[in-house]
Amino acid sequence: MGLAVALGSDHAGYTLKTFLGQKLLGAGFEIKDLGAHDASRPSDYPDVADLVCSAVRDGRAQRGVIVCGSGVGVSVVANKFPGIRAGLCHDTYSAHQGVEHDDMNVLCLGARIIGEALALEIAAAFLKAKYTAEERHVRRLGKVAAIESRFLRST
Repeated sequence: MGLAVALGSDHAGYTLKTFLGQKLLGAGFEIKDLGAHDASRPSDYPDVADLVCSAVRDGRAQRGVIVCGSGVGVSVVANKFPGIRAGLCHDTYSAHQGVEHDDMNVLCLGARIIGEALALEIAAAFLKAKYTAEERHVRRLGKVAAIESRFLRST
């Protein structure tokens, strides 16, 4: 199996999440579907973002993909987790560049914003990208980590 991917959605993202899971599994990725598992039952985006980000943080998955209606809600929640660098992407450039330069480890998508074909292209760009670890990127990520730890100490 390839890269382990934690995949999740709320009810609004269920159909797109299911499509992505099937396509990415077929492309050789190891998919961990963390819900929602029923589009007819309302589910809250913070709950699924918690599941996906926790899977990435504890090493059960190397990357995460979270889908809600706009992608904004899951992006807000995901970036509350220490060590998670989530990006809301609706284009392939941002998806791969976010990994290459910012070591992005969670992709957020809006099911009401983009269609299946584009979502699959974006997810593939995100999952195939590698962090470059260039000096300037390492330096900038060090600054991000310092900000994160400063606020973790103050709570």
